[in-house]
Amino acid sequence: MTRAASALLAIVLGACAWGDDLEGEDRQGGGATVDDRTATAFTHPIPGLDDLQAEMHLLGRGPFAFKWMPPQLGPLFNHDSCVACHGGNGRGRSQIAHDVFGSQALVRASLLDGEPEVPGGAVPLPGLGTQLQDHAVVGAPEVFVTLEWIEQPAAYANGDPISLRYPRITIRRPNGDPMPPDARYSYRQAPGLAGVGLLDAVSDETLRALADPDDADGDGISGRVNLAWDARSASTVPARFGHKASVPALAEQVAAAFANDMGLTNRIFPEPDGTTDVSSLQLDQVAFHVATLAVPAAASRSAAALRGRVLFDDFACSKCHLPTLVTGPSDIPQLAHQTIHPYTDLLLHDVGDLLTDARTDFLAEGVEWRTPPLWGLGLVQVVDPEATFLHDGRARTVAEAIFWHGGEAEAAREAFRTASRRDRDALLAFLATL
Repeated sequence: MTRAASALLAIVLGACAWGDDLEGEDRQGGGATVDDRTATAFTHPIPGLDDLQAEMHLLGRGPFAFKWMPPQLGPLFNHDSCVACHGGNGRGRSQIAHDVFGSQALVRASLLDGEPEVPGGAVPLPGLGTQLQDHAVVGAPEVFVTLEWIEQPAAYANGDPISLRYPRITIRRPNGDPMPPDARYSYRQAPGLAGVGLLDAVSDETLRALADPDDADGDGISGRVNLAWDARSASTVPARFGHKASVPALAEQVAAAFANDMGLTNRIFPEPDGTTDVSSLQLDQVAFHVATLAVPAAASRSAAALRGRVLFDDFACSKCHLPTLVTGPSDIPQLAHQTIHPYTDLLLHDVGDLLTDARTDFLAEGVEWRTPPLWGLGLVQVVDPEATFLHDGRARTVAEAIFWHGGEAEAAREAFRTASRRDRDALLAFLATL
């Protein structure tokens, strides 16, 4: 047998073995998986909803897509609807500006020292809080934000070039007052929504079991659970939503987006006198709608993509982007006890100084970010060709996103950077199937 024939046979046999070992990974959301890999992939309800649930899901789409107007909207806001930052239920664009209506990205802010907004939380900027609203219904907003991109050349170990970029934001007050000199800022874009109800159903006990804050097993990975303030129970609990895992549950994430992004008060974040802009029914409908968004099935895998799945483990990507989780109990029965493949551990990890925002968020340090789920990764730019990656949208491609990894992920990044072009392409081919 020739060397070429031997190599081909090895690939075929290997593909079969990898397929057997990874059986079921294509059903990324378990029973909450749908078969659509088009631009509508993130828009479907989970299968098996009963008539009342299906109606609730449909009704929740109304306030989710509704463009809010004064007097409910604002008076300060970032955008006027949920869908404005989650087009097709996918990632928001890395776009922020005061000279167009609405921003799909936002800026979190805090001081180094002072009285936190909630127990254990960030210290707000006086008169501005911990999220900056760059638009206003009447008059000037809190701040004007200007975004520019700085290009930074880089290269693979074999000399193949790659161009990276990072954002530089400039923040100024409309009245000319200076911003606090010790303020810290975090520029962020909206994450995708597919499967968030399943992530909400992963138990706190599972998160604690996955955590290894002291790297007791010596693998160089030390994921931590963030403990954040739960406005509903008025207590500190494990959190899993937001780029820093700073929000405990999906219902609170939805309520906080209404309050902070659109200036819409609700029962979780009401006016001082207890009145609200969004009714409890509307809030519950939107939370249910988002919770019952399905996950698209993974694409079929070529021989290269199957090889890339093995390299995903070999490069240690799967140490943080954990392929498989099992959900716990849920108020939505279809989300309970599902074996899912989100490629995340929902924990905080140090990903290096190049990605730091130098800002704490409950227990999360500046270099720490929640491992983002990778399911649906290959569809992000199918749903929106202008969408980009990482917390601030700096990565235009998945390869760029990998290049920015450092800290606990430095070894994985270097494995990718120094790999042969064939292996790099294989890993990217696998990621495109998610």
